[in-house]
Amino acid sequence: MSRWGAAMSEALAAARDAGAAGDVPVGAVVLGRDGAVLATAGNRRERDADPTAHAEVLALRAAARALGRWRLDDCTLVVTLEPCTMCAGALVAARVGTLVFGAFDPRAGAVASLFDVVRDPRLNHRPQVVSGIMVGPCSAVLDGFFADRR
Repeated sequence: MSRWGAAMSEALAAARDAGAAGDVPVGAVVLGRDGAVLATAGNRRERDADPTAHAEVLALRAAARALGRWRLDDCTLVVTLEPCTMCAGALVAARVGTLVFGAFDPRAGAVASLFDVVRDPRLNHRPQVVSGIMVGPCSAVLDGFFADRR
């Protein structure tokens, strides 16, 4: 398993939980400087009736609370799906040090697929990006969720 495998496995578990509850199955984990899990979240848009309740935003909020600070420059965000523009902006605003994601999102991805928000040189912070981690399982959980709804 890769360096990020255990965290991605935890993010996948959160994604599956979100899917079982009727939300799009995306999961996110924030790791601290030492690699310990600070926060885990799955999408909650449907359950919370909140358009901003994406897994990444919820995990970033929880990690900031756990650390008692909003700057997460020594943290890693691990997420099952390439972040959208809102989530990419949130992780830049939080000064996340590293972003790790699994599946690419050709319809809404804002890190590689449609845009590259996080590495825009006009912004004051640019995290390191690692993509395609456990892409097969990350894609499968999404594909299964949407196949069940067709």
